[in-house]
Amino acid sequence: MCEENRPSPWAFFTNLRGPEPWPRKICLFLRNNWLKLKNRQNCCGHLGEPGC
Repeated sequence: MCEENRPSPWAFFTNLRGPEPWPRKICLFLRNNWLKLKNRQNCCGHLGEPGC
């Protein structure tokens, strides 16, 4: 799934370039960051999505 290391800032911007519309990207970003915080992990488990 995700690497054990922290994601790079470049990966953050690359994940936001996806084909989804901006409202969907914002929802995914918030959801994935919430999962990371809730599980106290560096990855949400949705590799390649915004916020992961």
